Amino acid sequence: MKSCDLVLVGGGIMSATLAAMIKELRPEMSIEIFEQLGSPAEESSNAWNNAGTGHAALCELNYTPQNADGSVGISRALVVNTQYDLSRQFWAYMVGKGAMDAPDTFIHDVPHISFVWGEENVAFLRKRFDAMSAHHCFAGMEYSEDHAVLSEWMPLIMEGRDPAQKIAATRMLTGTDVDYGAVTRQLLAQLQKQNDVTISYSHHVSNLTKNADGTWNVSVKDLTSGATRTLAAKTVFLGAGGGALKLLQQSGIPEGKGFGGFPVSGIFLRCENQAIVDRHHAKVYGKASVGAPPMSVPHLDSRFVDGKRSLLFGPYAGFSTKFLKHGSLGDLFGSIKSDNIGPLLAVGRDNFDLTKYLVGQVLESKESKYASLREYFPDADPKDWNFIVAGQRVQVIMPDEKAGGKLQFGTEVVSAADGSLAAVLGASPGASVAVAVMLDIFKRLYASELPQWSEKLTTMIPSYGRSLADDAALCSRVRDHVAEVLHLAKVPAKIGT
Repeated sequence: MKSCDLVLVGGGIMSATLAAMIKELRPEMSIEIFEQLGSPAEESSNAWNNAGTGHAALCELNYTPQNADGSVGISRALVVNTQYDLSRQFWAYMVGKGAMDAPDTFIHDVPHISFVWGEENVAFLRKRFDAMSAHHCFAGMEYSEDHAVLSEWMPLIMEGRDPAQKIAATRMLTGTDVDYGAVTRQLLAQLQKQNDVTISYSHHVSNLTKNADGTWNVSVKDLTSGATRTLAAKTVFLGAGGGALKLLQQSGIPEGKGFGGFPVSGIFLRCENQAIVDRHHAKVYGKASVGAPPMSVPHLDSRFVDGKRSLLFGPYAGFSTKFLKHGSLGDLFGSIKSDNIGPLLAVGRDNFDLTKYLVGQVLESKESKYASLREYFPDADPKDWNFIVAGQRVQVIMPDEKAGGKLQFGTEVVSAADGSLAAVLGASPGASVAVAVMLDIFKRLYASELPQWSEKLTTMIPSYGRSLADDAALCSRVRDHVAEVLHLAKVPAKIGT
């Protein structure tokens, strides 16, 4: 039986990031990567299957909830904001050493704008701006309620709008758009050049069995030839998006007991009129509907995919029992086990608003979807837009002592106590915080080796072990360096509010 140090399941951004980082730290490590589709980054990492926002909590209002006393909390926004910094630092390192292509093949400056209307929402956004702009991590944030100013920031959104409507927006010129499919492909292409790395496409990992010595037998089927084989691995990483849950359950590790998943599909409107596309240069995010999951926050979104500028609006949530876009309709039913039926029922009981929202979205007509678009782009012509199906997201359902189970929005890591296996579950911010997730994985799987990796990790990620949120000088220095290497905008010295 062939053996290796590390098996990674899934050919997306998570596996690519872990493999690229671990090879920098331990070049001698033998790695096998298995992807069941015929090419990398075809599920959630694909540019058309996610928002590509480069989640930095600059425009996503769900990261800054309003507290019971009326204040706006920014702690979650700070976490996501500085976690995204870690990804950008690693990409800058890889670009600098020639291991990734020119920055404009995967990342671009695109302002991030939060946009609201109505007295209550405007008051909220002003409080949010006051709280965020006071912190150095959000230096450069602008705020305006002036229709003339907002017409300069986002002309499509302002044209045809009632001049008496009460509106407000914040803008960050340092926002970005990221093609995570391109990042994934570039990292995997570099890995294929290295010794002891094998990447197998059209290969399905069908089972995991733990051996007495703590290693794993990994059963794999070649979907092209039909041949099956088993290999032994010291460590296993499940980074297969919606497919990770099934393998986590098969592993039988106690830490995975009680976990389930709730799939949410997405649909976008894509503008086919290039003249319209070229007139909008921003990611404009609004407030989510009551009960909507974070991934369903509406946005009019400038994208750069395969070198071409595009414009999307959405997403409109839908429901499918698939856990992957190319998955099976039996995925949800197959994931229901005796240990997670309780948490699943508890989440169903406690999330009526979400159920109501999803039913409404599924039943919503095309005319109603275009009406939602016109809330953001009043002069939108349906003839310029086509519907596209986005990726499938699986929200984490986890056991909870008090409630029985809870729906966990975000990205969740589950690992074996002995450090032999880890899985990444969940959705947004996902790809944007992949490097932060990997640093968490290292603590779980390679804790004994972390001290000797510290110097190398600091070279790869200059802020490693320190907090950008707590150190304004470090934050400024690191962000200026990354912006220079990745050819991105720096925070202007002076900016109006």
